[in-house]
Amino acid sequence: MTSIKQELRHASKATREDAFGKVITYCCVAVIAVLVISILYFIASRGIATFTVNHVSLWSFISQTSWNPGLLDAHGQPQLGALAMMVTSFTVTILAAIIATPFALAVALYMTEIAPNRGARILQPVIELLVGIPSVVYGFIGLTVVVPSIRHLFGGTGMGILAGTLVLFVMILPTVTTLSVDALNALPGYLRDASLALGATRWQTIHKVLLRAATPRLLTAVIFGMARAFGEALAVQMVIGNAVLMPHGLVTPTATLTSQLTTQIGNTVMGTLPNNALWSLALVLLVMSLIFNLLIRFIGKRGQLS
Repeated sequence: MTSIKQELRHASKATREDAFGKVITYCCVAVIAVLVISILYFIASRGIATFTVNHVSLWSFISQTSWNPGLLDAHGQPQLGALAMMVTSFTVTILAAIIATPFALAVALYMTEIAPNRGARILQPVIELLVGIPSVVYGFIGLTVVVPSIRHLFGGTGMGILAGTLVLFVMILPTVTTLSVDALNALPGYLRDASLALGATRWQTIHKVLLRAATPRLLTAVIFGMARAFGEALAVQMVIGNAVLMPHGLVTPTATLTSQLTTQIGNTVMGTLPNNALWSLALVLLVMSLIFNLLIRFIGKRGQLS
């Protein structure tokens, strides 16, 4: 009896392995949490230095269009107007999402409802190929194909919002398509069966039942694609023109937040006003990424409640 009691009191090998696994898991979670908090703190502290250390007006930063941190305006203030870059970033992102969404939904419906076997066999490798192509390749194709085509059709340099939109459209198409396919596949089968049993056609079932039921997840897919487009740097930088000017059309050179960051961050000294101004642009990107994530969580919860 004594030996049995001792064996029961001692932890078994499986219990020790389970405890060890929990410790490893908690350590990994703690490391990730510390890493995320450190990144947020680093970017936030550097980004607000423009307003706390250099005493630049936040309103002038988000409302003015002249961007030249090394020069002063007529009032003796640095020319740190990021409005043109923010407008361009939002415009390119929204246009790319508007163009990509119908194509992504069409491909997703073809792969899930119209020809699942053929769609998975033909389109799935194409989508995976598009996902694996580096950003610099998209930018190079845009620079050698898209920009000359726009120049030939509309004149000018060919660089601008239109070129950036077309490049981002191809880049976010696989993301939106994959998430849309997952959203449609997640729908229960009885929705299709019930609609068809009531006499609805396949297109009526898709339009009236499936798309409406999958709307929250489809919106999540679109927002994921917008977040991907908003943070893209290299490909857009190669076709946008990198001129910090308020866009007056789709074919005039301009700049996004990410393109200005990538081109200028290596030419500034840490702690100076030009460097702090670029970190402020990075802070704007971070805030927008957080907003996109909050929208995704909000839409996901609304979808679960409905």
